[in-house]
Amino acid sequence: MPMPWKEVCAMDQNIQMIKDWISDEYSLTELSQEYDVSRKTIYKWIERYRSKGFQGLVDRSRIAYRHPNAIATDVEEALVAAKLSHQRCVPKKIVAWLESKDGEHQWPAVSTVGEILRKEGLVRHRKRKCRTPPYTEPFLECRKPNEVWSADYKGQFRTTDGKLCYPLTITDNNSRYVLQCRALYRPTYEETQPWFEWTFREYGLPEAIRTDNGSPFASVALGGLTRLSVWFIKLGIRPERIDPGHPEQNGRHERMHRSLKEATVKPPKDTLLAQQRAFDEFIYEYNFQRPHEALGQKAPASIYRPSTRDYPKRLPTVEYGADVIVRQVRSNGEIKWKGDRIFVSEALVGEPIALKQQDERLWQLKYSSHKLGVLNEISWKVESDA
Repeated sequence: MPMPWKEVCAMDQNIQMIKDWISDEYSLTELSQEYDVSRKTIYKWIERYRSKGFQGLVDRSRIAYRHPNAIATDVEEALVAAKLSHQRCVPKKIVAWLESKDGEHQWPAVSTVGEILRKEGLVRHRKRKCRTPPYTEPFLECRKPNEVWSADYKGQFRTTDGKLCYPLTITDNNSRYVLQCRALYRPTYEETQPWFEWTFREYGLPEAIRTDNGSPFASVALGGLTRLSVWFIKLGIRPERIDPGHPEQNGRHERMHRSLKEATVKPPKDTLLAQQRAFDEFIYEYNFQRPHEALGQKAPASIYRPSTRDYPKRLPTVEYGADVIVRQVRSNGEIKWKGDRIFVSEALVGEPIALKQQDERLWQLKYSSHKLGVLNEISWKVESDA
C-alpha cells in the first residue's frame, strides 16, 4: 500500500500515485483514501502529467534540498543486508531482528524501513484483491409472500459415488416456503438460470431476490452484476446482496439450510438422483407438515400464495426517460462516449445503460434502476460511488 502523502518525498509520491492511476487497479476514490489527498489534488496531478509527463509532477516550491531526518547511508545498507539475509521477513521483523543484535542503535520506524526496502526493490507489492462492490441500497421488507425471496448454493459435498453436489435453494422469506432445492453438478449460470426460470413459471415473480456475493449471483464487475442478476433486473426483480461475512442478514434461509443438511446430507446419498429424491421429500415435509414457531405453529404452505406477477412470455426491454443519455454496451463491454471508449461490464453486453450528469465532470451510470457507478471525465473511468 502506498505510504501517506506527508511521510515521503512529494515528487516520488506524485509519480507513484500517477503510476497507480495508470495501472487501472485503483479508482480515484481509492487513490484519494490511500494517498490522503482530495480528488481536486489528484485532478491537478493528472492534468500536469498529461501536459508534461512525469517532469510535470515536480512541485519545486515544496521540495526540500536537504532533509533533517534523512536516513544515514550506513543504516540503509544495514537494513538492506538484513533483508537479503532474511528475505521472508517483513519490515517489522527486520527491525526486531536488528534491535536484538544492536539494541542501543536507534533504528528507523517500521514504516520508514518498509519504504527503504521498497525503494531497493526488496518488498513485493501485494496483489490487490478484487472484491464485489458493496450493495448500499436498503433491503425490502418481507411483509407478505413474494416480496423477497432468498437464494443460495448450500455448501457443496460429494455423494457416495464421488460426484460433487451443489444444492441450489430458493425460499420465500415471509412464509419460509421452500420454492426450490435442486441438486446440480456445478454453480454456473448455465445450470442455475433454467431452474430459476422453472421456479418463476411455477410461482410467478418476486419483488426482490436476496443472495450472498458468490457466483453466479454476484461478481467483482461494475455494480456487482452477473448475467444472472442482469436477467433478474430485466424481469423487474431487484437483486439484493447481503454484506460479506454476514449470513445472519439472510437468517431465515440459513436456518432452513441447517434443517436441510440434518435431514438429507447426514450421510450423503449414493448418487445425485438419489440426493434429489431426498431433497424432494424434505421440501414436502418442510412446506406441508412441519409447523414453524415464527408462523404461529403453522406450516409454510398454509401461508404461501403464488405471485400475481406472472413470468412474461417475452423478456421485457429496459427503457429510460428523456432526462438521461442512453448508450448501448458493445460486445467487448465498452460504451462509446464523447469519442472515447469506456469499459463498463461484460455482463451488460447488448444492454442499454443510462448516464445522468451530476456535475461538469461526473456522470451517474445506471442499468434500469440499478446503480453502476460514476463516470469521471478526468480519468475516463467508471468508479464505484459507494
